[in-house]
Amino acid sequence: MNITFLAIVASLISILWALYLVIDVLRQKTGTPEMQKIAQAIQEGANAYIHRQYKTIALFAIIIFIILGVVLPKGDYNSNYLIALAFLVGAVFSALAGYTGMAISVRANIRTANAAKKGLSEALSVAFRGGSVTGLVVVGLALLGVSGFYFLFQSVWNVPPSETPKLLIGFGFGASLISLFARVGGGIFTKAADVGADLVGKIEKNIPEDDPRNPAVIADNVGDNVGDCAGMGADLFETYAVTLIAAMILAASTITEKLSPILAIELPLLLGSIAIIASIIGTFFVKLGKNKNIMGALYKGMIATGIVSAVGFYFAVDFMIGSIEIFYATLVGLLLTLAINIITEYYTSTKYQPVQKIAKASETGAGTNIIIGLAVGLQSTILPVFAIVIAIGASYYFGETSYLENGVYGIAIAAVAMLSTTGLVIATDSYGPITDNAGGIAEMAHLPESVRKNTDALDAVGNTTKAVTKGYAIGSAALAAIVLFQAYTEELSINSIGKTWTFDLSDPRVVIGLFLGGVLPFFFSALTMQAVGKAAHKVVEEVRRQFREIKGIMSGKEKPQYDVCVDLVTQAALKEMIFPGLIAIFAPILVGFILGPQALGGLLMGVIITGLLMAIQMANGGGAWDNAKKYIENGKFGGKGSDAHKAAIVGDTVCDPFKDTSGPALNALIKVINTIALIITPLIATYTLWS
Repeated sequence: MNITFLAIVASLISILWALYLVIDVLRQKTGTPEMQKIAQAIQEGANAYIHRQYKTIALFAIIIFIILGVVLPKGDYNSNYLIALAFLVGAVFSALAGYTGMAISVRANIRTANAAKKGLSEALSVAFRGGSVTGLVVVGLALLGVSGFYFLFQSVWNVPPSETPKLLIGFGFGASLISLFARVGGGIFTKAADVGADLVGKIEKNIPEDDPRNPAVIADNVGDNVGDCAGMGADLFETYAVTLIAAMILAASTITEKLSPILAIELPLLLGSIAIIASIIGTFFVKLGKNKNIMGALYKGMIATGIVSAVGFYFAVDFMIGSIEIFYATLVGLLLTLAINIITEYYTSTKYQPVQKIAKASETGAGTNIIIGLAVGLQSTILPVFAIVIAIGASYYFGETSYLENGVYGIAIAAVAMLSTTGLVIATDSYGPITDNAGGIAEMAHLPESVRKNTDALDAVGNTTKAVTKGYAIGSAALAAIVLFQAYTEELSINSIGKTWTFDLSDPRVVIGLFLGGVLPFFFSALTMQAVGKAAHKVVEEVRRQFREIKGIMSGKEKPQYDVCVDLVTQAALKEMIFPGLIAIFAPILVGFILGPQALGGLLMGVIITGLLMAIQMANGGGAWDNAKKYIENGKFGGKGSDAHKAAIVGDTVCDPFKDTSGPALNALIKVINTIALIITPLIATYTLWS
């Protein structure tokens, strides 16, 4: 059986099914002329930002493409050119995945708002189908890129199967680079606009969220799309591709005696193919029941995907490996996905105590709201880390006790299995900004209260699904990073003939690397949060200026200058995203060439640990803060306009750059640093100042 061919076919099926869903969504009605005018403004703003962002990123991509082709050693198969080519395609595919997510989101929002006139079930169907387009395109393009290059490297450039995975890291690096800039830039845009709109509109002018009188309201809605759809699409595209590649690299370098390396290398491709079909099947299970439980409807789809994947994984592992223990490793990955989803929902949903505690603390002011919110975020790191640690230990055990006797391969397969539900996870994430925009359109177009009630119900769940997706992305990043680190150590050994590398704490280079890696997420997060603060400051000043100078805004006689705010945030986001991105690129290069492979290994370990913990704390704490505000807005502790509500708005403002900028961007930071380390391994094994 040609596994590569199956993977290519499965990826094309995913893309074609996404195209069918696009046609189905666009077939839905777009509502009143006023709704269409608002949606058009959001669409134009999102397109303007994404085009300018990609032009900026393209310059970096072209420069890195040239550097890779010139600096990397040629090797036996002109590997420098092949890695450079894979890098360029990975960057293009990642950008395409992000752009597709944004493009369907800005078209599904108005159709969801219009469907909400009919009922909750109809609106859910449109929003979820719109989100499913992003999910299926992401996994389809990622699997197509990895399997396509795996095929081309062998059939066109005659690279042996055992050497091919090493060249695929270029594709992963391209995906990682776009993910980093999309996450940082989109995160700065969405949160600067959101913070600026809230601080002036809600607190100073006491007008509702998404009120058309707020000059920053269109920028806020644009931000939902460029941050959560384009950013998350690029993020999980990169995670999916890099995890597949890391597992294949490990198989090529460590499975030599017990099993044909080709079977071990191609197993991740087969698992990915099965998961795509399972994800398509899972979309049919997302239907609202009689109890109107929206989260339950979304969970039905994910559970169905997991079950179908598990059945397929059993036959795939039996066919390729013939080891029940490796199948158990796939189950560990699936169970970790479920565990992280449940834990994240507990800490971020309005139904549970953590969010309700933050809302209760708001009664005594913004200070206590922030204190309890920080406590919830810090506490929320414990259970996910326990789950990840158990998963690492269990999957390592299953890999070690299999006849392959390779524990790290077990971890790699668990990571691949965890990502099997990526299509459904992204669908539920992209559903969030679609419903958020739908609520904004309903508010600005003055649709009946019944419509806003339906969109609010969808949006409240959307906040939780976005938090769950971030938790999933963080957890999968942790497993992927561990696999990447192991691949780094294997490649280091291969490229250092006659030399053994150890990462011993008695070695000062390792300790130095650990400290540098540990502090890097703090420095990176400080830069991204400062960027949001600076951009938000400009938005606040502009919104205040418009309220002050355009006298008819509050009475509704004159319209705000929405485009001024959109352009202002666009310029700020593009300017501020560059330095954090450069830090991520140059940190491993400088450490590797100046301090050596041991220090770079320490850097990788440090950035994985602190990056993981900070990302969980920021994402979960931020989601809890956000939903605490929603909980009060639903009538608790005085409801909208109360002192508790105003305190919760302040907490929500603090949480915004946590959950949508710095936290998610740490995923990309971890993997960019690890992929760069893999790429430069052949060079630093020979050329380093501290040898």
